[in-house]
Amino acid sequence: MLKRTKLLTIIMLAGLLVMSACTGSNSTQKNAEEGGTNEAVTDDKSPITVTMFSASQNTQWDDMQSPVGQKIKEMTGVTLKPDFPVGDPKQKISLMAASDEYPDLIFASNNANIIVDAGGLIDLAPLIDKYGPNIKKLYGDYLKRLRWSKDDKSIYFLGTYGVNQQQWEPLDGFQLQHRVVKELGYPQLKTVQDYEKAIRAYIEKHPTTDGQPTLGISLLADDWRIAQSVTNPALFSTGGSDDGEWYIDDKTQKPVIHYTRPEEKEYFKWLNHMYNSGLIDPESFIQKYDQYKAKIASGRVLAVIDSKWQYREPEQALRQEGKEDQMYGMYPIVLNESFKNRNFQSAGYSGGVGVGISKSAKDPVRLIKFLDWLCSDEAQILNNWGIEGVNYTVVDGKRTISKEEMEKRVQDPQFSKKTGIGVYGYPFPQYGDGVLDPSGQPYTVKTEQQIIDDYTATEKEVLAKYGATMWKDIYPKVSEFPVKPWGSAWQINIPQESDGAITMQKITDLVRKRIPEMIMSKPDVFDGLWDSFQKELEQAGVHELEKQFEGLLKERIELFNE
Repeated sequence: MLKRTKLLTIIMLAGLLVMSACTGSNSTQKNAEEGGTNEAVTDDKSPITVTMFSASQNTQWDDMQSPVGQKIKEMTGVTLKPDFPVGDPKQKISLMAASDEYPDLIFASNNANIIVDAGGLIDLAPLIDKYGPNIKKLYGDYLKRLRWSKDDKSIYFLGTYGVNQQQWEPLDGFQLQHRVVKELGYPQLKTVQDYEKAIRAYIEKHPTTDGQPTLGISLLADDWRIAQSVTNPALFSTGGSDDGEWYIDDKTQKPVIHYTRPEEKEYFKWLNHMYNSGLIDPESFIQKYDQYKAKIASGRVLAVIDSKWQYREPEQALRQEGKEDQMYGMYPIVLNESFKNRNFQSAGYSGGVGVGISKSAKDPVRLIKFLDWLCSDEAQILNNWGIEGVNYTVVDGKRTISKEEMEKRVQDPQFSKKTGIGVYGYPFPQYGDGVLDPSGQPYTVKTEQQIIDDYTATEKEVLAKYGATMWKDIYPKVSEFPVKPWGSAWQINIPQESDGAITMQKITDLVRKRIPEMIMSKPDVFDGLWDSFQKELEQAGVHELEKQFEGLLKERIELFNE
């Protein structure tokens, strides 16, 4: 199941996911080898077209025509030609592996094991050792966490997600429009019952919005996105951390497929109740992503349960139209007060997914030098800050963004596509928010103060009423939970040809079919459908899969703590 992402940073200004990099200096190979400096090893800048498969769509992809995209081509000679699959990327990845034909670069996300098992990715470790001074600097001691497994110490891809990332914002959760809490006098919002009560009270008072029916909660079940909006929240609201399909007990470290937990039955039963009460958008399980975003952008959806990066664009559109009240606050809702929301539990750095070089690439050395360039200070600053004199200025040695420019970043849904800023981050290597460059300035624009400054007046008002300055203030703190020694469990790959991989696919298919059926069923048949679902999971081999995964989990913990 998809990781959050992601996102966070993983979000990168628009639910963005994708390509390449940033700008930097052009040192020679000799300079890199002798000094180990943070200069980009891009001695060859002759024009080259690099093909790439990305398992993640990038709605902001600029065809390298933006100012940042053009600068990248100028500095490296590289023109990226990405392939973004339509539908489930796993199908395209499986076809690639079966045909044994690959593009130069591959980002397979959490299906990398399909390509690795097929022998489609080369080991980057020797190339990094020879040509990767910036790669080594960026990952530091975490480089060893990019090794594939306890038995195979190869590095097949460079992990995305910010290295040493500071989490200052919740990544996913239960969102509610500001107009709802304002009108209701800022009610308590801790449990699903609190959430329901607020939605119901507001929709009864305001059945229409701008002449259209007001919608309570709109969910998204479009293909793999069902994980972010429908199934992951069942885990998060019942005390689980973001481990994909798995719930793992902190103390016993025993993994179970999280849908087998009785706590989650109660969450889905609540969704069933909400659906039958008319408080869930009846199109939730048939709408496509674009339709979902359009509804949010209309301002008539009171609540969404989702990852921030999935609804960032339509929320930006609301802001651009001056509809601050119809933007969302994010609340740490749980099933009941016996649970804690673990949005801020740390997984450390586990690399997990990233870009690799395929065996079909004709010039792996040129490609590793390009990836190394992406890790350079110059490239990281270009991708995050833009072009000096255009997107920022340097005042007394400090990078500064004008108020007008910052407003464009925050309000314009097409800002990244127009400028290229942020487009070339995920899924490539990147420093995390809060990490400082050699001059003592952050690589990324995001800081706690910047986040606060970017809030609308309405958002600040709502937060103040809840006794908070930032949304993180109303969530359980990172210090309340142990750091997960396995990283993020969704990043642990089950061997492709094993029985476990077949079982996992069966479970995925069952989940995508049965969960919507149960939510949309009549309340009096829900229990029977849940029992049948559990039997189907058992028949698919769920308990055998859990035993296999427990072994893989132990190996991951050993690998990370060598």
